[in-house]
Amino acid sequence: MSLLDEAFTHSSYSNEHRNLELKNYEKLEFLGDAVLELAISEFLYHQFPDLDEGELTRFRSNVVRTEGFSKFAKEAEFDQEIMLGKGEENNGARLRKTLLEDVFEAFNGALFLDQGMPAVYQFLKVTVFPDIIKGDFSYNADYKTQLQELLQQNGSVKISYETLRETGSDNDKIFEVAVYAAGEKLAEGTGDSKKKAEQHAASEALKKLQ
Repeated sequence: MSLLDEAFTHSSYSNEHRNLELKNYEKLEFLGDAVLELAISEFLYHQFPDLDEGELTRFRSNVVRTEGFSKFAKEAEFDQEIMLGKGEENNGARLRKTLLEDVFEAFNGALFLDQGMPAVYQFLKVTVFPDIIKGDFSYNADYKTQLQELLQQNGSVKISYETLRETGSDNDKIFEVAVYAAGEKLAEGTGDSKKKAEQHAASEALKKLQ
């Protein structure tokens, strides 16, 4: 069994085919997590020399979120390569964001073992790094925190977020959220998770208030 095959083998598949003595991707995922953290840390260190340690840490945290890695895995069509057990397949696991994140990490772990760190960098140059360069991630405090700090400069203000609607299938949902301050709607936002929709709403509110 090659490292690449191992990187795309879910435990449900290996459990259903015990006679084949297949390995699943969990150990490669463990390694890939560390490999990605190092590669992204080094890239940020050289790409943004004026940022301090705290800003670089926040920047890296924003890049390695589940939503980010699952997006890159989907763009690389890793979802088409995953070997799943029948039960997981029927439950729609192939498009589950946490599973896609795991596979993305496992793939990079396998790439590191097979070809070394230079190959990992080459892969990230066409997947992750372009999004960093074009500004899809930020080293600033998240928008919700920025909005809270702005609104509460002169005292406590109740800030709340309300989910207005959810559209799409379970594996491809879009959330629409509104942000309120003292009961007054400030803005709305959308995203493929509630957290991202709330961040978008807070970002839109900041644009109006600043």
